Amino acid sequence: MEEEFKVFVYPDGDPETYFHTPRKLTGKYASEGYFFKNIRESRFFTDDPRRAHLFFLPISCHKMRGRGLTNERMIDEVEKYVEHLKFEYPYWNRTLGADHFFVTCHDIGVKATKGVPHMMKNSIRVICSSRYDDDGYIPHKDVTLPQVQLPFFHPPGGNDIKNRNTLAFWAGRSDSRLKEDLIAIWDNDTEIDIQNSRVDLRATGPVVYMEKLYKSKFCLCPHGPIGSSRIADSIHFGCVPVIMSKYYDLPFNDILDWTQFSIVLKETDVYQLKYTLRSISEKHFITLNHNIVKIQKHFKWNTPPVRQDAFHMVMYELWRRRHLIRY
Repeated sequence: MEEEFKVFVYPDGDPETYFHTPRKLTGKYASEGYFFKNIRESRFFTDDPRRAHLFFLPISCHKMRGRGLTNERMIDEVEKYVEHLKFEYPYWNRTLGADHFFVTCHDIGVKATKGVPHMMKNSIRVICSSRYDDDGYIPHKDVTLPQVQLPFFHPPGGNDIKNRNTLAFWAGRSDSRLKEDLIAIWDNDTEIDIQNSRVDLRATGPVVYMEKLYKSKFCLCPHGPIGSSRIADSIHFGCVPVIMSKYYDLPFNDILDWTQFSIVLKETDVYQLKYTLRSISEKHFITLNHNIVKIQKHFKWNTPPVRQDAFHMVMYELWRRRHLIRY
């Protein structure tokens, strides 16, 4: 893949508005920013469209959002941009956009593609909001972009089993029925640490939250209405993620066996959560923890990109899809 795969990045667009450059490389939408930067730093970039396997649409919905565009304006801008490419270049019309891809970690950015029907149905959408019960996410066509909240102020967690005395930890807002049930059932439990909006990074600083991740065996990752960086947080700090979600494509699901470093539960398992986690043997937990340390590199963004990091994992997912798009 590294020797053969080439991506053409369209040169059109004003860098001062929505194109080419990310808004920033920090925060919960940093994955989008890093991809925009990494693609031009990598050996996959080509300025010769005749050599390209795929074509990247370099329009940043996160940047649009930062400049105050409404949802309707964002949809209109994406639609106008694609219409311009159809007129200026021959490549979109050859496959109706099937060999094109679009990257956004902003949930509004996912909706912005709805104004271009062929983009929704044909183009590969690399997105953090990967629930396929809404927003038109299509497994095996689209790609899940891991949402990583950067920077990490503390080093990765290792095989520090003896320091992990809390059975499970979760902090967040009750913005879904699953999270409401999680709080109602386990809020006052002595073994499960539930912090319903009580770990406020602005009020207490990131250290309190990070220390809890270092000291917990399992980190609960209930899915809400939009993407979450909680899974990547768990992996970075060596805390075994407990995925609780329906209709959700996990990042790099085609490449990684998530059962080897996480616990995947149904949403209805929230009622038996404590007993399910307590039933996991110490030997099994140690194996999960050791495997997390092995795959931490796959959820790390670098500039310039480094082999087997998050950027290369996304590129491999795109590489796997290249043969499906020639009509």
